[in-house]
Amino acid sequence: MATTNAPARALPHPYLAWLSGVTVSQLGDAVLAFALGWAAAGLGGTTAALMLALSGLPRLVLLIVGGAVADRVGARRILIIGESALLTLTAILALALAQIGTPTWLLLTTALALGTVTAFCLPATGSMPRRLVADDQLTRALALRQGLVQVVLLTAAPLSGLVVGAVGLSAVAWGTTVTFGVSLCVLIAVRELSGAAPDPSLAGVAGPARLDLVGGFRIVARTPELSSALALTGAGAALILPVPSLLVPLLGRSSGWGPATTGLVAGAVGVGAICAALLAARSRKIAPGTTDPADRSRALQVGCRSRPGSAATGLAVSAGGALVIAAGTLLGGSAATEVTVLGALVFGFGNGRFVARIAPLVLGSAPRTHLARVQALVGLVQLVPVMVTSTVLGTLAEHTSPHWALGVTAAGLVACAAWSGRSA
Repeated sequence: MATTNAPARALPHPYLAWLSGVTVSQLGDAVLAFALGWAAAGLGGTTAALMLALSGLPRLVLLIVGGAVADRVGARRILIIGESALLTLTAILALALAQIGTPTWLLLTTALALGTVTAFCLPATGSMPRRLVADDQLTRALALRQGLVQVVLLTAAPLSGLVVGAVGLSAVAWGTTVTFGVSLCVLIAVRELSGAAPDPSLAGVAGPARLDLVGGFRIVARTPELSSALALTGAGAALILPVPSLLVPLLGRSSGWGPATTGLVAGAVGVGAICAALLAARSRKIAPGTTDPADRSRALQVGCRSRPGSAATGLAVSAGGALVIAAGTLLGGSAATEVTVLGALVFGFGNGRFVARIAPLVLGSAPRTHLARVQALVGLVQLVPVMVTSTVLGTLAEHTSPHWALGVTAAGLVACAAWSGRSA
């Protein structure tokens, strides 16, 4: 298909409005999560660890159910219900914190309740870009969202620390209630794209007429490109995500860094990812797309310009960044920090490029009747492998050194890049 010389169309206003609302909501949620974690840490390590487990467990158990429900009753409707529930929960939490403080039972119950509601909302949220933009705009839409997610991750912890210290935990909960209210108003106002016809490729596949918990698995099994992209998503996440959250802090401890330097290196990973996302979100020349479901795969190639193999570059860049991070601390002298930060920037840029390539392929390959169910699988294939690799890499770092763990991570990323390149 020939490309045109016309610049890419501006992203539609409903999508930009939704993205603004969901970003505000996610910032409030992240600020509250850090504040609750800080309060739990004051009650002991066991309480803090248990609160994290109770927050994450519902996602592991209920993601598939949440995806099926969103496809059955509508993603926007689920998000409206979910945001309303979150608003109510945080308002009750704010009142309770003001009256009784932070007893263990309140923190644990809050973590479980918020985690349960979030588990239903995540697949619906992940499917919304495809519901609000044309297929030929999907790459730019997802890249912009990726960049804003990284901004939220970078700013939430320091912002939460400042607010908790200044006005207290109850005020943080009230602020989060307001952010959920903003998101709820936006969700009520926006409308999905109209005219989405049933996908003819789904003949014989159970659609949203019933709660089909295994429908997403069937779609992935019968779509080789989608199954390859999901496998690569899980492998990449398993190797990339533990670096800033686990290996950089361990490296900082072993190298004698203070918390400020360690935070600088971890933050540089996020900055690199933001740069890659913004680069992918730039307006550029595109080929004419189509919204005809019969030509969905053609529109995907136009809008995403991506096959699994196109993610190989991002994985290879991340591997190089991991090696530079490890090598930087071995240099010694004044250049060590600068080299390590440079490696973190490179690592983050590779991560951002990988996500910018693979995310549109996964979401764009999913039939419109199964968008949320496929997004639930995306969450699952990231969550479970990361739990395994975090344990393995942490154990390796403890018995050898964080440098070896980073080297193993780099080798794994190179292997994933080679595997991805074969699909190009």
